[in-house]
Amino acid sequence: MKSREGNTLIVGLTWGDEAKGKIVDLLAAEHDVVVRYNGGNNAGHTVAFGGRTYKLHLVPSGLFREGTTCVIGGGVVVDPKVLLEEIARHEAQAPRLRQRLLVSSRAHTIWPWHSKIEALSEKHQGKGKIGTTLRGIGPAYADKANRVHAIRMGEFLRPEHLRRKVERVVEARNEAFTKIYGDPPLDAAAVWREYAAYGEAVRPMIADTTAYLLGAVERGKRILFEGAQGTLLDIDHGTYPYVTSSSASAAGAWPGSGVPARAIGQVLGVVKAYTTRVGEGPFPTELKDALGDQIREQGHEYGTTTGRPRRCGWLDTFAIRYSARLNGIDAIAITLLDVLRGLPQLKVCTAYAVDGKPLAEFPDDPAVLEQARPVLEDLEPWTEDISAARKFTDLPRTARAYVKRVEEIIGAPVRVISVGPDREQTIRRP
Repeated sequence: MKSREGNTLIVGLTWGDEAKGKIVDLLAAEHDVVVRYNGGNNAGHTVAFGGRTYKLHLVPSGLFREGTTCVIGGGVVVDPKVLLEEIARHEAQAPRLRQRLLVSSRAHTIWPWHSKIEALSEKHQGKGKIGTTLRGIGPAYADKANRVHAIRMGEFLRPEHLRRKVERVVEARNEAFTKIYGDPPLDAAAVWREYAAYGEAVRPMIADTTAYLLGAVERGKRILFEGAQGTLLDIDHGTYPYVTSSSASAAGAWPGSGVPARAIGQVLGVVKAYTTRVGEGPFPTELKDALGDQIREQGHEYGTTTGRPRRCGWLDTFAIRYSARLNGIDAIAITLLDVLRGLPQLKVCTAYAVDGKPLAEFPDDPAVLEQARPVLEDLEPWTEDISAARKFTDLPRTARAYVKRVEEIIGAPVRVISVGPDREQTIRRP
């Protein structure tokens, strides 16, 4: 196996929305291949350059780097309709995108019955709902595990086989829609006509990406692994049950791409300078006041995928330390540091306490996490505009102190600092 030093894994260390898209776009210039390894179009990665902003959901964030091959790995669930819409929306700015994009034949697919199942399930859960994006992600992963009704991208290469399979699946799903939920059935013929067309359009991009990536490793190509969502949303290691349906930690990279773990070199964990969360679930550092609203407005904290306002709070280094250990990170990227400008106060969470007693570890029990109260440390805020800073020394003393304190608490160096949405608004540290 060739040296792994050129291969980098990007992973979110909180509940997603850490601005990983910008970091992937930035580092894609130094890699030959970008592979997305988990999630579906519930992810929202934003890339900004040249005065324009691009919002991505399925296509890897390296699409705007002309020399980069973009791979959607087998661990992703793909809605072919969304994929084709995204390609059409961005191919003018992404030269030869259709020739540079490979979609794993092993990737599972999302169909109309998946989003319908999810919407009906959330509706009937009432107050116990998970707060999903209603994109059909969870039901698609459930089908993958159940196997009986699962459909993979490679099956689009056998349309007659797939047509018969779709008819069987729709017949089975309609039993539940009509008899359990009292909802109208799907029209199998209409579903097939629509998705057969998508299959023809996506056919040239379907490939054995596992073989491609293993070959790339052997040839010494530099590979960038792009994680979606964040570690605290990981199906196994996140704040269950308020999580996503895939492995959103670094551990998802090897099954999601097919590349062995020992081929991955540096692991870069991404955090915002504050913490956010979308949807339901406990959030110990959440600010449910004017200060939380100020951070939301200054950071434009509304979901890329759903448009929902994000819940905002102080940087939760207690949770981040857990994620950093779990992922074995080598370094940190801090994003949106510029958003903290002008706050009347500035705090970070260094620990949790329950009934006044400190917790030794990040809790695995959601009931304990609900009761946890943050132990906060005061830091000095700053008023200066830092968006033009390009060197660490350009930052005001208080902003530098904030970054250094984060390094101390988490125990890893901060190598990348984002001070604005554009790819140029970035500080790189050796």
